[in-house]
Amino acid sequence: MRLIFAGTPEFAALALQALIAAGHDIPLVLTQPDRPAGRGMKLRLSPVKEVALRAGIQVEQPENLKTDAARHPILDARAEVMIVAAYGLILPQAVLDMPRLGCVNIHASLLPRWRGAAPIHRAIEAGDSETGITLMQMDKGLDTGAMLARASLAILATDTTGSLHDRLAALGAREIVRLLPELEAGNVSATPQDSALANYAAKIGKEEARLDWTLSAEELDRKIRAFNPFPGAFALLDEAPLKIWQARPVAGGGAPGRILAIAEGEMHIACGSGALAIEEVQKAGGKRLPVGAFLAGHALKAGDTLA
Repeated sequence: MRLIFAGTPEFAALALQALIAAGHDIPLVLTQPDRPAGRGMKLRLSPVKEVALRAGIQVEQPENLKTDAARHPILDARAEVMIVAAYGLILPQAVLDMPRLGCVNIHASLLPRWRGAAPIHRAIEAGDSETGITLMQMDKGLDTGAMLARASLAILATDTTGSLHDRLAALGAREIVRLLPELEAGNVSATPQDSALANYAAKIGKEEARLDWTLSAEELDRKIRAFNPFPGAFALLDEAPLKIWQARPVAGGGAPGRILAIAEGEMHIACGSGALAIEEVQKAGGKRLPVGAFLAGHALKAGDTLA
């Protein structure tokens, strides 16, 4: 099948690799412009661009798709369908209408739940028991298009956004490869979303990452996992940020934020209800460390407080 692919991060790159391996004709890839990154602020290619260049596919990186000049490569590609995954640009109606079969989005939630920018984070934070992939016929709305296919998977009690992202990326890659022959043959039915069931997965802000110890241990555990690897949940220790990468709810009680016990490589912190056993932390400018190794250089004791 002749298709255009539009995407930017690793989530999308896995789908592009699968489509290439499946033998689809991909004359054009769209991805975000190269951005400066790292301490040296050198321009970094997106994961999708790296995959496309290795495969010898033409890459275009428009700042937007509002102009005729930016849209010409899409017209010239004469694709039957455009596959979109975490691209990062709004597709105008003119672009949505260009491919004969329209534009199909690989979205990392079971729509209509968690429309928007951060569906994986928000599903973990909310305590959802499952999530999945929705393949959606794109329209001008924000993740409002009719659903072509859905595939679910369980959210594990140990899942972080990082681990769940990887499983969903693999699922999305499999599902889009499975869908395309059916779409080409005209065997796919589009199911409208029930907007009454929709909710919005707002983009994650760094200001959300500070832990509020008055919340329950279960809520804080979900936030820690939802904000791993970005932006990283943190508390204040001696007025300096201390990122908390791994924890689990345990029994206990006391003033929220107070260290209840330090033993066997763990630090138990009182929450609004219950307690958290902190297992892995990172101070500003330092490395991620097991709590036992961190405490070897920090004289914390029961009764001290994290803010």
